[in-house]
Amino acid sequence: MKELVIISGKGGTGKTSLVAAFASLAEKKVLCDADVDAADLHLIMNPEVVRQSDFQSGNTAVIDNDRCTGCGLCRELCRWDAISEDYKVNPIDCEGCGVCVYFCPENAIDFPENTCGEWFVSDTRFGPMVHARLGIAEENSGKLVTLVRKEAGKLAEKKDLGLILTDGPPGVGCPVIASIGGADAVLIVTEPTVSGIHDMERVAQLAAHFRVPALVCVNKFDLNLELTCEIEKYAAEHNITCLGRIVFDPIFTRAMVQAQTVFEYGNGSKVTEQIEVIWQGIIKMLKI
Repeated sequence: MKELVIISGKGGTGKTSLVAAFASLAEKKVLCDADVDAADLHLIMNPEVVRQSDFQSGNTAVIDNDRCTGCGLCRELCRWDAISEDYKVNPIDCEGCGVCVYFCPENAIDFPENTCGEWFVSDTRFGPMVHARLGIAEENSGKLVTLVRKEAGKLAEKKDLGLILTDGPPGVGCPVIASIGGADAVLIVTEPTVSGIHDMERVAQLAAHFRVPALVCVNKFDLNLELTCEIEKYAAEHNITCLGRIVFDPIFTRAMVQAQTVFEYGNGSKVTEQIEVIWQGIIKMLKI
């Protein structure tokens, strides 16, 4: 089983649209949307949910007033000032450290686990998909990414599918680290802008740190040929395989509006030809 994680360093490079395009080309695969903070692959895949589960992580203190004697020790120890004078815990201020729970002499403070979001196993027209939705302003997205990838691996093994296509989150933070660890390769989708180059370099360094082979492709390359050449030069200097270029084309947006991949919307276009070249490079690299 092989896993390809598509990442970008920054948002808006066309990462998810490219994952959807690869879904049209790949055989015997599981789709995995690890961008749990702002999942959107489902907008194109139109998944039919087969199984839904809550994601629980972290804890919030809750004071039982029937057991509480009002000694004030919890308020004294709480560094976040999350406990009011009438011994109510503000769930927004509570950091879930558990100090009040540990030191309460009356054992009057419960510490239930938080429900932070949901994760799903679904069927799509391109095969099975594992995806998730983190609650508004909830934390621990890295743990949810790990859970989604783990479930995708189980599903691939159960169905004897040889490839996991993972839509990774943007940036270089905890969710990205959770999405690339143990992957067979990452494909960095970048664009010829100053911020695009900067963030590509950061995420390439991250992949190198975790010893995950990196590939790169340049989307909207014709917007700035000078910066495109700069990206390709950086890739060559750092032993990163550059798989190809994709022209700027509104077909991506038009396809997305119709909840279709670019191959469903405009197969035979210059864009789809360029994506097929990139996909063949991926097949060769992963030996699938």
